[in-house]
Amino acid sequence: MRVGVLTGGGDCPGLNAVIRAVVRRGVGQHGFDFVGFRDGWRGPLEGLTMHLGIEECRGILPRGGTILGSSRTNPFAIDGGVERVRENLAAAGIDALVAIGGEDTLGVATRLAELGVAVVGVPKTIDNDLSGTDFTFGFDTAVNIATEAIDRLHTTAESHHRVLVVEVMGRHAGWIALHAGIAGGASIVLIPEQPYDIDEVCRLVERRFRSEYAPIIVVSEGATAREGDATLQEAELDAFGHVRLGGIGDRLARQIEERTGKEARSVVLGHIQRGGTPSAFDRWLATRMGLQAADAVADGDFGTMTALRGTAIVRIPLAEATGELKLVSPQEYAEAQVFFG
Repeated sequence: MRVGVLTGGGDCPGLNAVIRAVVRRGVGQHGFDFVGFRDGWRGPLEGLTMHLGIEECRGILPRGGTILGSSRTNPFAIDGGVERVRENLAAAGIDALVAIGGEDTLGVATRLAELGVAVVGVPKTIDNDLSGTDFTFGFDTAVNIATEAIDRLHTTAESHHRVLVVEVMGRHAGWIALHAGIAGGASIVLIPEQPYDIDEVCRLVERRFRSEYAPIIVVSEGATAREGDATLQEAELDAFGHVRLGGIGDRLARQIEERTGKEARSVVLGHIQRGGTPSAFDRWLATRMGLQAADAVADGDFGTMTALRGTAIVRIPLAEATGELKLVSPQEYAEAQVFFG
C-alpha cells in the first residue's frame, strides 16, 4: 500500500514524532511505501512530494517544526482545488492519506473523506481545542514555555513594581492561558470564553499591589471585554476565513496604566510557544498517535481520527473531532479565579 502523509496549519512541537511513528510502524509492520506531501494541503493540490522512509525519519523525534513543511492552504477555497487534489493523489498512486493537523486541516480531511478519499487524521494544535481527544500534542510544550516565561517575569514585575501582561495564543479557547496562568501563579487569567470587565481587572490589580506584590496578568489573544470585540492585528482573512488576532496585551496594559496610574507593560510570547523541541509528554503522545494512525490505515478504518481518552489511544470519527471546538468550562475557569488578585 502506498500512503501519503501531510502536516497542515501552524507548526507544532511533536509533528516530526508523529511522522516518524507512522513511517516506522507502516514500513516495519505493514509493509507500506510512503510519500510525503510538502506544505500541507498545497502538496496534494500542486503535486509537491518528497520520499518519506525510515532514513528520512532518523533523528527527527526531538526536532520542532515539521520536515514536510506546512501551510494554511484550503483546497475547498480554490476553484477546482478538490479535483486537483484527487487527481494528484491518483497520479502519485496514493491508496490512503494520513493528515496531521488542527481544526482547519482536519476539516478539509473530513470533507474529503465524505467524498470517498481514504483519510486518517491525527489531531495537532497547541490550543488543545479539538473535541474528541483529552489532549492534543503540542499543548504541553506550549504551556511549559508560557509557564517558564511567567516564572521569569515575576522577578521583573516585583523589582520594578509594575504590571506585566503576558499575551499567549488562544483564538477561541483559553486552555494555554488557563493552564499556564495557574501553573505560573498569575494574578489574573483572561480567556475568550469569559468576557472580562476592565473595571474588575483594575480593581484586582490595585488589590494585588496593596499586598505588596506586583500583578502578572495572562491573557489569551482572543480574549474580549464584555462590551467589545477581539483585538485584530490584521482584518484580512486567511484561506479558512480567520482574521489575525493580536494586540490585546498592549491594549490591556495601556488601559490599566491609564486607570490605575501603575506602570504596565505587555509581553507577547507569540510563536515562541510553538517552536523548538517538544516536551517528553508531547513526544510520547505524538508517537502513540502516529502508531495508531498507521494501524488505522492497515485496518482500512478511514474517516477516523486518533484520540487520547484517559491513557488509551482510540479512533473516533473525523466529524466528531471537527464538529465543535473544545472550550474552557465555567467550572474550570472558576478554579483559576480562586487565585485572582
